[in-house]
Amino acid sequence: MTTTLQQRQSASLWENFCQWVTSTENRLYVGWFGVLMIPTLLAATACFVIAFIAAPPVDIDGIREPVAGSL
Repeated sequence: MTTTLQQRQSASLWENFCQWVTSTENRLYVGWFGVLMIPTLLAATACFVIAFIAAPPVDIDGIREPVAGSL
């Protein structure tokens, strides 16, 4: 039984991307969930870090002496 693999020469950029996402030959399998998850996690992490650094002073102990910043 012989199997012949043919390489398509005129594949569009989108077809190449779809092939890469769904290929199990990659060292790290991304998948369609990863295509959505990775940028979302990067945006959420950046937003969290900016909010953590830019937090205003808060009166935690209730003694009218705010703790400056979240760090």
